[in-house]
Parts: sequence; structure tokens; C-alpha cells
Amino acid sequence: MVQNPKPIANPIINIVLLNPEIPNNTGSIGRTCVATGAALHLIHPLAFDIDEKACRRAGLDYWPRLNLTNHDSLTDYQAATPKPANTWYLSARATKSIYDITPTPGDHFVFGKESVGLPKDLLDANPDRCLSIPIAPDERSLNLSTACAIVIYACIERFIRAGHLQTTESGRLIAADS
Repeated sequence: MVQNPKPIANPIINIVLLNPEIPNNTGSIGRTCVATGAALHLIHPLAFDIDEKACRRAGLDYWPRLNLTNHDSLTDYQAATPKPANTWYLSARATKSIYDITPTPGDHFVFGKESVGLPKDLLDANPDRCLSIPIAPDERSLNLSTACAIVIYACIERFIRAGHLQTTESGRLIAADS
């Protein structure tokens, strides 16, 4: 058993939401990020309020522990993203699957708004960086919070196999060098 496990020092991955519209999805994604050591980036404008009063009213008691960065625009997010960060764009229309890449700790996964996804021009400008989550042929898409959780846990599984992360006997996620 690991004694005094080291916490995950840096975000295992970065989840980036471009103009999210549904507060419950963002809240669920935030909770998944807290539980896994992922960071959340919110690109404004948002379709809802995330000030302290709104979070308290919604019962988001974990929100203060969230590694959260707010960006005024996509351009501001891109300027603030350290280079060379691997940035991936999630789209139901992408032909490459999340299982076709080898993620690295710190990668950024960008998701679009619930109603329309990511802008076509952003996807067209990054064709080799667009990923999808495999779903049945006649289905349109997954719920945003579900899609984020799938990506986070697909990365965790890969990071455990690569030796970047490990789990304790009680199933807790920790840095592999603990």
C-alpha cells in the first residue's frame, strides 16, 4: 500500500468548454474535474452565471476546489495556452477517434456549446486535431458532461498503462511516483 501518496501536481488534462449553455452540464463537468485532477477552462460568454452566490445556491460545494480558469474569448484562451500544448477538438463529425491518439498529461480537449458544437471554421483549421467519441451510426451526439467524462477517463486509463498515474488499494487516483 502506498504511504502518504503524492497528489497529482499538475492537471492530468485540461477540459475546455467553449461558450457552454447548460449550467448543470458545466457543474457536472466541474465535479468530474475535481474528482480526477483535471483542470477546467471556461471560454466566455457563458449562458449562465458562475459567481459565488450562484454556485452556493446551486449546491456546488466542490467548486472552490476546482482548478478553474476563465477566458474572455477563444482568442484569449489560445494566447494563454502554453506552447507546445497538445490541443484536441471534439466533434461528432470528426473521423479520428479519441482511441486513435496517445494523449499526454496536460493535453487540452476543447468542447463546443451543447446546441451546435464547435465552430466549423475552428474544426476546418485543425483537421488533424479533431476527435470523436465512437457512437452508434444513427445517433447524433452525446451529452456534453458525458462526453467530457469519457475523454477524461479514457486518458486516465492510458496514463495508468503508461505509468504516469496509479490507483491506491482503495481505488484513489495518485501520481505514479508516490
